[in-house]
Parts: sequence; structure tokens; C-alpha cells
Amino acid sequence: MTRRPTIFLCTMIACCSLMIGSQAAQAADREKLLSDPGVYATFAAFKVDPEWWQLEKGARDAAVAAVKDVVRKHGEHVAIETYLLRGLSEHADLLFRTHATDMMHNQSFLVDLMGTTFGTHLVNTSTFNGMTKKATYVPNFPDETKAALKTPVDPGSKPYAIVIPIRKDAAWWLMSQETRTRLMKEHTDAALPYLKTVKRKLYHSNGLDDVDFITYFETENLADFNSLILALQQVKENQHNRRFGNPTLLGTVHSLDEVLDLLSR
Repeated sequence: MTRRPTIFLCTMIACCSLMIGSQAAQAADREKLLSDPGVYATFAAFKVDPEWWQLEKGARDAAVAAVKDVVRKHGEHVAIETYLLRGLSEHADLLFRTHATDMMHNQSFLVDLMGTTFGTHLVNTSTFNGMTKKATYVPNFPDETKAALKTPVDPGSKPYAIVIPIRKDAAWWLMSQETRTRLMKEHTDAALPYLKTVKRKLYHSNGLDDVDFITYFETENLADFNSLILALQQVKENQHNRRFGNPTLLGTVHSLDEVLDLLSR
């Protein structure tokens, strides 16, 4: 008589373990998408049109619920990050940053998003596509620079996010690898003092967009970020930036629920 409850309890524990393991695997996959090379990223910025604000509150609530369903649908293949730009940027009200092993997954998510009722009230103002790669120049840096680049970012939330697209001039690509490495060493040295307070990620866009790179930053210290950009504008490599920003997107990091809640009030 005592075996059945024991068997039932063991079965329940096993099932729970499988569920927890599955959830952990999904989270690990998401972390891989955000950190591994060879991952495709899309930055899509949108303005909300004036008609959205004329809808009844119930209609707006139903519309954002449909967006959450779309995000859940694509969550298995796409890591989706959301940002609120409204109030800080004239270019857009919100930004989606998506990562996937295939660019088509990013496209599928954005197509479904724009097909929702909320999506019909979004005006796409900027889209940038890129991919992550292993470091191009760092392997040829001195050992002390390589060691300095391993400085961990200060713990804690980084509420601000900045996206800056960059395009190099033709002279940059005609330089030898050795010359570009020397210039990027100077660039890196200028950035080292800000490694603790400004988190950075680089995306390569050659052939995937009209820019060569997308630079993504997170920080809680905008003064340090400002100083970082000023320092980078004073190195020789900056002379080869044919485009820097235009637009520069500044926003705050929020969960999807937070962004949708703010935009559906």
C-alpha cells in the first residue's frame, strides 16, 4: 500500500526535473545566441502612429496581448530584447534587438509582429542587420592588452542602451591587415578605461546592410559613455569613419511586458 504513493512521488520528481532541465536548456540557448560568434542580429526601430493612442484602452490591451503571443511563438528560435526610446529619441519609440542562428528567424518574427493590430500602428524608422564574429584584431595585440580586455564589466543593471551604426571609407579596406591592427590597437587603448562601466558588442554588417558595423552599448553611466566616444573620436582610426550614427539610437532597457504596458496606457 505504501509503494504507490512512493512511485507517484518519484514520478512527479522526475517530471519536474525534466521540466526544469528543459527550461534551463532554453535559457542556455538564449545565452548562446547573445554570446556566440556566427549569430545573426536585427535591430528594428519603430514609431507608434498617432491613431494608436485613439484606440479604446480595451482594444490596446487586446493588441499588446497578441504581441506577447507572437514573442512566445518565436522564442524557441529568436532571442528578443526590447527597449523604450520614446522621450529620448526623435527617431523611434521602441526598439527590438533580435538574435538567431538564421536571419530568416529574425525576419519571420518581425513579419508576424507587424501583422498584429499593434504592428499595423508601427512605422519602421530604422532596420540594421549584422552578425557576430570572432575578434579580428585582438589575436595580434600584445599580451598586456589582451589581458586588459578581459576586465569584467561592473555588476548591476545597465539601464541605458545605445546603438551606433558605422561605415568605413574605402581607404580603410585598402589598408593592410597589419596597418588596421595598429590603428585598432590605438582605438582599443582609448577604450580600456571604460571597460568596467560600458558594455560593448560589435556586429559585422558588410553585405548585409548599408553600414559596415553596428556597435551596441549598455551602461548606467552616460557620462562615462560620453567620455568613451570623445576618446574614440581622437584616434586616427576615426578619420576613416564615413558614417558614425545617423541615427544614434538611445533608449532604456525594459522587458517586453514593461514596454507594452507603457505603450498601452
